[in-house]
Amino acid sequence: MTDPEIDYAAVFQALPGMVALLTPDLVYADANEDFLRLSGRKREDMLGRHWFDMFPDNPNESTANGMRNLEASLRRVLATGERDTMALQRYDVLIPGRPGQWEERYWSPVNAPVLGPDGSVVLLVHRVEEVTELIRARERTDEDRAQVLEAELYRRAQELQEINDRLRRAHAREREVALALQDAMLPAPRPTGKHRAVVRYRPAVGSLHVCGDWYDVVDLVGGDRIGVSVGDVVGHGLEAACVMGQLRSALTAASRVATGPAQALDALGRYAHVVDGAESATAVLTFIDFDDHTITYSSAGHPPPALVHADGHVEFLDRATDPPLDAHPEPGPRPQARTGFESGATLVLYTDGLIERRREDIDTGLTRLGTSLARHRRADLDMLADTVLRELLPAEGATDDTALIAVRL
Repeated sequence: MTDPEIDYAAVFQALPGMVALLTPDLVYADANEDFLRLSGRKREDMLGRHWFDMFPDNPNESTANGMRNLEASLRRVLATGERDTMALQRYDVLIPGRPGQWEERYWSPVNAPVLGPDGSVVLLVHRVEEVTELIRARERTDEDRAQVLEAELYRRAQELQEINDRLRRAHAREREVALALQDAMLPAPRPTGKHRAVVRYRPAVGSLHVCGDWYDVVDLVGGDRIGVSVGDVVGHGLEAACVMGQLRSALTAASRVATGPAQALDALGRYAHVVDGAESATAVLTFIDFDDHTITYSSAGHPPPALVHADGHVEFLDRATDPPLDAHPEPGPRPQARTGFESGATLVLYTDGLIERRREDIDTGLTRLGTSLARHRRADLDMLADTVLRELLPAEGATDDTALIAVRL
């Protein structure tokens, strides 16, 4: 039986995909129908022409390097006599009949040698898979996915915004309740005999910054004496306000029966040890004796009271300072000190919101307070309190509550 003769020229033309034959000089020897159709070229225009005459690089696109990469691949095949598979390439192809107009195409080329009897390369088979539509479809899919993702992100952003709005409303409500509780527990001090005291309370700005500052003035048993105190609970919001109320009430009761401020703070520290949220709370308590013109004081981690003498000298009562309430597992006796005063002096107690500022040493705030008090020492107590707050607190409001109480001695 005689084997049928195979028409390889017809086979070449029928091959699926783009296939072209190049001479070692990179001149077109032939191209199949798919190559001609997909490249938009005619056989008579291609045969005998150099590859790069038919498919030059786009001179208007500096990043266009597909043709240069192809030349490098073809040169490797000529040098090695081995097949070379290229990565996916982007080509800017000049559109036939439209001078200066280029079309972006994506081809996946494979270049293989045809060897002669002596082993030299006599032809180059340049086979190309046209994947432009696949790439464009993927880009469209990616764009669709991006649009879906953008829509989802927008939806999530709207949900987060709604949650934030709810939180702000809840925090605002908590602030209102905490302020109401503070107002109820911190009334204006009652007249203490012939002695007058004024108080000022400035809540922190922002719904999250209602704190637990307190003040108190109580009559003491035995002689012309009063107890004056301020304190500060660490934390914010309704919980801090509730803890503040408990500590203030406890200190008021302890002050009435204690022999001195140190003993009262010692009792308060033991009580704070069993109150949730009282950790690291601070307080300072002064006993003012108008009969012998003395002030006895003790501090549990609180800024020192300021005694403004009639001559303008400001004395900070800092000789009896101990750690904050509940700072030690086993509370012990606290220190106590005494100083004298003359009629016309002013005692000022305050919380740290008045003097502390971020990235500033506390001594700077104390100096600022002392200067303001000395300057306005002769003013009426109400004017003195208002002026000090105006000069020391930021115009935009403080981030911590501020309590101040002033007593004319």
